[in-house]
Amino acid sequence: MTGKSARKKVDALYWQGRLRVAQAYLEAAQQAHLLAEVGRDCNPVISQIVLSAIAFGDSLTAKRAQVVNQQDHAQAPRLLRDVLGNLLPDGHDRRYRRILSFKDEVQYGTRQATRDEAGRLLADLEEFARWAQELL
Repeated sequence: MTGKSARKKVDALYWQGRLRVAQAYLEAAQQAHLLAEVGRDCNPVISQIVLSAIAFGDSLTAKRAQVVNQQDHAQAPRLLRDVLGNLLPDGHDRRYRRILSFKDEVQYGTRQATRDEAGRLLADLEEFARWAQELL
């Protein structure tokens, strides 16, 4: 598999479970963002956004090719492109990459994300999620 992203085989119905997880994290992020106060650390909100995006990506690759990303989540967009090819619009590719780029920072870093940052990423996720669910 030289030149391909790390992947793991999954069963044909795996995508359904990942879709449920993706939707649950999306709803949790929406609720947490709604309740977040200006000036408070929104890293937990963004963490839920990231986890939702990963699960939406997994659901797409699992349904189309019975594979999911296996290692570094920064490689998940590459697997999505490998599986979907031209079905992955550049705008959604950018959204997915942008969201995933926050994973390490919000889950392991010390900088506090703002409510506005979380809101922008949530809007990206909502667009990505709409498209993903239409494709599923």
